[in-house]
Amino acid sequence: MRRDPNLPSKKKPPYPVNAAFTRYLKKHNRVVDLPLQYEDLLRFNMSVNLINEKGEDTLWHTVFYPEADMQELYYALTYIYVLLKADGDKTILDHLTVARVDFCTFGNSKPFRVRIINRINDNYDHIYVKKADASRLYGLELEELLSPNSVLYLQDKDTLIEEHIAGIPGDDFINHHLDTNQFNQIRIAKEFVKFNERCFVRLLGDMRAYNFVMDITPDFEGIQYRLRAIDFDQQSYEGRKNLYLPQFMKENNPIIFLGIKYMKPETVRQYQLEERSLISIRYNATYERISELLDLMQNDVISTPEKVKQLRTELAHHHKNNEMLKCNSMGDILRKHIEILLA
Repeated sequence: MRRDPNLPSKKKPPYPVNAAFTRYLKKHNRVVDLPLQYEDLLRFNMSVNLINEKGEDTLWHTVFYPEADMQELYYALTYIYVLLKADGDKTILDHLTVARVDFCTFGNSKPFRVRIINRINDNYDHIYVKKADASRLYGLELEELLSPNSVLYLQDKDTLIEEHIAGIPGDDFINHHLDTNQFNQIRIAKEFVKFNERCFVRLLGDMRAYNFVMDITPDFEGIQYRLRAIDFDQQSYEGRKNLYLPQFMKENNPIIFLGIKYMKPETVRQYQLEERSLISIRYNATYERISELLDLMQNDVISTPEKVKQLRTELAHHHKNNEMLKCNSMGDILRKHIEILLA
């Protein structure tokens, strides 16, 4: 059976975080000493499938730890939550407890999702514990610097802690929330165009529906929508240009069809230029930090030579600019690509 060319590589290998990138992360307050590492959470002795309220298998497993380990692990996890969300203020630790730890073997990062509950009001939040991967960390930094969204994360050696990004999972939104009024459907289509543009400018790949969420905000004249990436593993990794354009992912077709139904090409172009203008403003506002990050990416290995060659060739054709063919790394390609698009 012929493989769909618009699907990413089956398995992306993790890339180590080198010393220079670690110094950058430390400089920008992303590195802390964590009380546990990712490997410590692998010591569970039992797991059960996590079923949602509809009786469906979520592909997550709730894991359980030996009694001797549980108290120490749970205290460390609540402290990590405080480091991430409250700058390490231990005075709130007494109010927090771990309700559940879930493990997913489906994704590249094999994350643990930890549910933290405030015992005073039973309110809960989540954090994720993952293996640190240079691609993902570059992706998180670019999300912070070039998107309208801020992201909280911490890194220590081979462990990455991420906040939970709230929103309706993209696949669930497409399946259950697209049947709304025409005004909202036009807004949804518009936001997808802008999301598509953000992903392409910063070369974030594999934005199929389950890798983004829909953030919904009630407004005085209806509802505002924003698509937010939640998976950054495929930052500047793949060789095919189309893998950086969510419009080519068949899982996103229902939203794309809304755009075809309600928007003319000149309207789409207007929204693309609007988003590119906003990215340019962010790029100029954080120019020194962006330059520092791109310098690191240029000298780092986060993909294969074959994929670098393929992407530079396809983007040179796309931009009609042979300068792209001189790029020797994904960082080189990203820098030149951004310069061309924001010129």
